[in-house]
Amino acid sequence: MSSNAIYTSLLRTPVLHILRAAGFHATKPAVLDTLVDLTARYLTLLASNSAIHAQENHNDLILTVTDVRMALQDVGALWPQKSAMEENLIGEEDMRGVDNLVKWMMGEENREIRRVAGLIESEVALPGVEVPAGREDFLTALKKKHNKTGESSRFQGTVMGTAAEEKPIRIEGGPVESLQDWGATLRRPSLKDNTPPSRQASPALTSSTGSPLTPM
Repeated sequence: MSSNAIYTSLLRTPVLHILRAAGFHATKPAVLDTLVDLTARYLTLLASNSAIHAQENHNDLILTVTDVRMALQDVGALWPQKSAMEENLIGEEDMRGVDNLVKWMMGEENREIRRVAGLIESEVALPGVEVPAGREDFLTALKKKHNKTGESSRFQGTVMGTAAEEKPIRIEGGPVESLQDWGATLRRPSLKDNTPPSRQASPALTSSTGSPLTPM
């Protein structure tokens, strides 16, 4: 399974939870695939714009709150919002868009999806459903359900776990011992290729220097 298929499969569950929290009880597979594709495109656009602003603001890919806020403004999530030029002219930062976004996310219309995400505790005990203690999202609870041993190493190195430690690959029977040394050898310029060709004297010049001059 390709990485795109894995990410799409993981994104289907949050989209289904969002639809359920919004009041929908069923949907067709084609409609769900369309919503998943739109969600993926929106998240990709938001992530790419955040990376662009990070490069422009501090010349690295370590995102800050300012980078994400500018990306949200690019995709139209912050409204009403003055542009950066208008903020510089008035000498004051416009926070209306950020305040409205936070108010909408923390409002009653999104209370159910916050409960599903584990941001608030459930007030209703559902029959046959074990509610984990504390704030735990559905993906963490699902991983614990399918990992009976309790070892986190099962998902290590995958998109659902921590990154695996990089181990050096040793090369046996060669002049180099690792791939890093082999790459450095390839990038090192060859002394033989950089040596300028030796200039040899022309036979005509050699013969002319040894013969006497002819008087005119």
